[in-house]
Amino acid sequence: MPQPNLLLGVNIDHVVTLRQARYRTLPDSPNAEPSALAAALAAEAAGAHSITVHLRADRRHIQDADVFLLRKHIGTKLNLEMGNTQEILDISLQVRPDFVCMVPENREEVTTEGGLDVAGQREALRSTVKALSDNGTRVSMFIDPDLDQVRASAEIGAAMVELHTGTFANHTGAERDAEVARLCAAAELGHSLGLQINAGHGLTTHNLTALWPVPHLAELNIGHHIVSRAVFIGLTAAVHEMLAVMASYSRA
Repeated sequence: MPQPNLLLGVNIDHVVTLRQARYRTLPDSPNAEPSALAAALAAEAAGAHSITVHLRADRRHIQDADVFLLRKHIGTKLNLEMGNTQEILDISLQVRPDFVCMVPENREEVTTEGGLDVAGQREALRSTVKALSDNGTRVSMFIDPDLDQVRASAEIGAAMVELHTGTFANHTGAERDAEVARLCAAAELGHSLGLQINAGHGLTTHNLTALWPVPHLAELNIGHHIVSRAVFIGLTAAVHEMLAVMASYSRA
């Protein structure tokens, strides 16, 4: 079967948010649900090309045990989002995910907001990228569509960037058009520097086609919308729905 022009990574963090709302203090309860592994297996059976989880320093949703369980049992790629801390790096080096996406972390935020300042943290990030890359993991930087951040990501040895699409998703009209132009410029530069171009944050089946002018997109990481749709139509149908919209993308 030929590879599609655009791959889908399904983020299951918010499935686990629901579990933790009831079972944070009872992780071994036989009633602890919904299962991160069951969600991941359902998403990959529906056609997801990778499973994304964010192991946060405060463990607000995904837990260490979830990451090891997913690594052992899923059949597709595992993408681990992480802040640049030694504790999470040590876990990642044990888990050996297929991909790591370096993200900013703020304990006050509900979900990741805004891109990582790679240009301002070059040396600290360079050593993390090298450790992960030497361990067999491809590393991405979650960045705003800023040309300096793209250049810095390539300079420190990242294989990929994930362009933050939150601003695009939260605006319409001229403001959205301006953000699409920024995303296009960042994608063109990143591609010219040999980076794989991914994107994510705030993407839905309703706004996705407005992103299609952006060239060279390889993979989208989408969680909140898919999990939200799953409440009403089920996870399998929600993944199918997203893939159906993504099929219209042309990378060139």
